[in-house]
Amino acid sequence: MRRITIKDLSKFLSLSTSTISRALLNDKNVNEETRKRVLDAAEKLGYKPNLTALNLQSGQSKTIGFVVPEMITPFSSKVLKGIQNILYPLGYRIIITQSDEDPLVERKNLQLMEEFNVDAIIINLCHETQNNDIYEHIMKQGIPMIFFDRIPHKSLDVSKVIIDDYIKSSLMVEYLIKTGRKRIVHIIGPTGIQNAVERLNGYKRILLKYNIFDENLIVHTDGMTFEHGKKAIKQLLSRNIPFDSIFAFSDTLAMGAMNFLLEQKVSIPDEVSIASFSGTELSSMVYPQLTSVQQPLEKMGEAAAELALEKIKNSTFPSRTILMDAELVYRAST
Repeated sequence: MRRITIKDLSKFLSLSTSTISRALLNDKNVNEETRKRVLDAAEKLGYKPNLTALNLQSGQSKTIGFVVPEMITPFSSKVLKGIQNILYPLGYRIIITQSDEDPLVERKNLQLMEEFNVDAIIINLCHETQNNDIYEHIMKQGIPMIFFDRIPHKSLDVSKVIIDDYIKSSLMVEYLIKTGRKRIVHIIGPTGIQNAVERLNGYKRILLKYNIFDENLIVHTDGMTFEHGKKAIKQLLSRNIPFDSIFAFSDTLAMGAMNFLLEQKVSIPDEVSIASFSGTELSSMVYPQLTSVQQPLEKMGEAAAELALEKIKNSTFPSRTILMDAELVYRAST
């Protein structure tokens, strides 16, 4: 069956195609009676709008770019759900890409978004400084960029949704100390992102406060997977460095470490307590369940979407920072 077009509606109603297009877009210059005639005819004939064509006429693509390091864990998908809560009812579509923690892949994804002429980009970056030039370029093209969780260097004036990583990390490490732990390992996140630095600084501050800081207990990784968490702890054990607890940058790193320790017959939390930052569903799907800093991921997505709408409606609207709270959730791993 042939697709019904605006030209078919034009012939059926004896109206110009431009009038029908404006009516379908709820243009204020089309009177209510004409608009109703057009909508009734569209329903009767089974007209399905060509959204791309209509959006070009309105000057918007009604499409938002979503650029994240990964879609494997629930972290990004929960943020995406929040974005959808706000944007789907308004008729927006979302293009999703992942960078795999590679700034070059992220750059290509951003170039793709520019080619698609998206109305805005919501992004969780993979390096604080490496793609600043393309962020600036895209914003100069009139495409707003909203950052969440991981944010670019302070030199860029952007809207963002963040957690106070420094304070929440401090609180979690202090909790571990108050449960009797003194040899607390920190598996750090990627060194090129600001929240990894903030979490490390929060960890350091508390251990220095209690005069138990040991540089040997900071473990660097070259990735964020379960396997990287396992390798981090394997490295400590091979160096015979004693520890009684772990605070990891993410759930995946913490769970990788925990699984390896369990394989070695280490009792958790009796011998080693484990805590993490992120608080995705993964933390409650393992045994023992994982103590974590739980971020309001869906609400972060909703806030990022609202910031995007502000910039779409008015490109000169001042950039804003939304600081969201996170909850320390204590589970069986501590």
